[in-house]
Amino acid sequence: MVNEIVCGNCIEVMEAMEADSVDLVVTSPPYDNLRTYKGYDFDFEGIAQELLRVIKPGGVVVWVVGDATIKGTETGSSFRQALHFKEIGFNLHDTMIYHKDNPPPVGGSNRYYQSFEYMFVLSKGKPKTFNPIVVPRRNKWNDKRTKRFRAVVREADGTFTKKEVHVKEEVKKQNLWKYVVSGGSSAKDRIAYKHPAIFPEKLAEDHILSWSNEGDVVLDPMCGSGTTCKMSVLNKRKFIGIDISEEYCEIARERLSETVEGTGAELFDLS
Repeated sequence: MVNEIVCGNCIEVMEAMEADSVDLVVTSPPYDNLRTYKGYDFDFEGIAQELLRVIKPGGVVVWVVGDATIKGTETGSSFRQALHFKEIGFNLHDTMIYHKDNPPPVGGSNRYYQSFEYMFVLSKGKPKTFNPIVVPRRNKWNDKRTKRFRAVVREADGTFTKKEVHVKEEVKKQNLWKYVVSGGSSAKDRIAYKHPAIFPEKLAEDHILSWSNEGDVVLDPMCGSGTTCKMSVLNKRKFIGIDISEEYCEIARERLSETVEGTGAELFDLS
């Protein structure tokens, strides 16, 4: 099953998988008014339970989800799902934000346009892998020779003290990740756009790099166009992609075949 796109109900497919066999899950489920998926039901609780079984101790599930606004109120499904994951035994390791830079306007006339989704980072125990993405520090050095930054620090008693602090040139990326989503920016290949709802390739890649190592197994139980699987291949991870729609499985297989051909790697049986 490893390095394959499997067409089927993801709960049934995961039931056939060994327990503690997956290092990382990166997925975005259908939700709210998208709860029916190509005519199939979305059994969230059943999926959550199987994810807990197949993920390794120390493994991570990245659950990318938002909320629809129905009859003037947001559903809050994302929060209920996060809390359910905690109830069945996952740790809510981090609540991250996927900020859609320059998205098409979504929202009513009496509310601000929606431009983000949650990325719940769930772990089975303490995460065994964390490879933090680093970015240049935005602060300018006050003293370029010593690279010391003069800062005002608040002490425990509430008073303020001026101090010189030695700071690194690079720091861990914050947990709000911004990606351009308009104008065909989400995927470099055109095959992906045969699917109606894709998330950015860079989003999947950033999580894959953060929470797994080369050779690890990455699962997407609702793989759609295969973005998680594609970025796993490009970053030397193994993958398992599952989707209940044969149409979407074919899109994912086409993308993976093109990816393998483009890299020249002798990788996978995609049949």
